[in-house]
Amino acid sequence: MTRLVEVRTQILKQNDVVARELRKQFAEQRRFVVSMVSSPGSGKTQLLQQTLQLLGERYRVAAVVGDLATENDAARLASSGAMVKQITTGTLCHLEAEMVREAIKPWDDIPLDFLFIENVGNLVCPASYDLGENCRLVLFSVTEGEDKPRKYPTIFNTADATVITKMDLAEAVEFDDPAARASIERVRPGMEVLHVSAKTNEGMPAWIHWLESHLPASIP
Repeated sequence: MTRLVEVRTQILKQNDVVARELRKQFAEQRRFVVSMVSSPGSGKTQLLQQTLQLLGERYRVAAVVGDLATENDAARLASSGAMVKQITTGTLCHLEAEMVREAIKPWDDIPLDFLFIENVGNLVCPASYDLGENCRLVLFSVTEGEDKPRKYPTIFNTADATVITKMDLAEAVEFDDPAARASIERVRPGMEVLHVSAKTNEGMPAWIHWLESHLPASIP
């Protein structure tokens, strides 16, 4: 068991080194990098597809998407017109900084305003891996239960904001928004919460404005 802990520590240390290098690179390239984490089925890909399409009307956008085996999500995102790179992780349930660095190398000289990183659907492993992002968002849908933050506190504590998705289903599943907010507040007091439905466009203008408001002042 001691050996496993030592190996894990070494892996995380190396990941942090690469993440710091990526963060410096992104700053020099004036890219605002957003990573998105969630459990499977949260609607993350649909939201990102809509986001890329809407932001693409005014900004230069691209996305990296991680998946265990298929390239289905990458194909969906590419339909937005944005540049997209697929990372197939095989048995790994998360993305690592080195994977991201290798995936985006062909874009090193291409101007980008927003770069999105869609992590593998998992609320456990991604919490430990810094990807050099400016902002980490944790998503959960109204169908997953209001107590999600209390079940997975670590990922909520490492995120900058929560996005509650599939709001078009909230009434049908009797989603209790105050209870969900209370769960978030219990784990991460003061955390910002956004509500969206990529299907009906509910909350999308506010979501896009939120992203734009976090762009560095140096990016038009």
